[in-house]
Amino acid sequence: MKSLLIALQFLTVLPVKIKGEIEDADFGRALAYFPFIGLLIGLVLAGCYSFLGFLPELVRLALVLIISMIASGGMHLDGFADSCDGFYAGRSKEKILEIMRDPHVGTMGIIGIFSILLLKFSILVSVPKAMILQLLIAMPVFSRCVQVISCYFGYARQEGKARNFISQAHPVQLLVSLIFTFSVLTLLFGVNGILLATVSLLPALIFIAFVKRKISGMTGDTIGAASEIAEVSMLFFALIILG
Repeated sequence: MKSLLIALQFLTVLPVKIKGEIEDADFGRALAYFPFIGLLIGLVLAGCYSFLGFLPELVRLALVLIISMIASGGMHLDGFADSCDGFYAGRSKEKILEIMRDPHVGTMGIIGIFSILLLKFSILVSVPKAMILQLLIAMPVFSRCVQVISCYFGYARQEGKARNFISQAHPVQLLVSLIFTFSVLTLLFGVNGILLATVSLLPALIFIAFVKRKISGMTGDTIGAASEIAEVSMLFFALIILG
């Protein structure tokens, strides 16, 4: 239960209070619950979309995207923006990490946020309406699974919020996350769900490999960026494969 609460506290804005002492291993065990938290977020998004049915479709989808950002505190978009700034302006590992730690958002970060939100919105508008509820549930499940995968590529800093998760990552949590995610996608899309997840995983893995090569590991920012890339990839390939 403690590991579940850690995942809930880390991935959402809910004011979760954890009683008792938290051990380092609890962070590793929490990774197994990441896709489950994604499922809870997805169900909230699907519920909001259904509830807002009285609104025009464009307004409805815009509000759902805003709610998805609020649910996670916008930290994944923030990580994506910092990654855009860091890898665009930095040449060395030290400079990239320094730029990503800067609390100010640069030009490339702003462009990155605008571009990825525009892409998400335009694809959601373009997919068949009958698929939207399924995609709203599938996206956060898949992206949180990608966060778990990212934790197995080492940590690029000496300290930071993501360090405990990465240092305590165990193959068991990865296996549980993958099985849960592929099961959910199969329930939502049938056999096509396995194909969709596999293809959507490729851009995220390419990004993770790029980060690993540039700074020798992941950070909280790059994990957030990988999560955002995973969501856009799933939407894009759903439009092609299922649309």
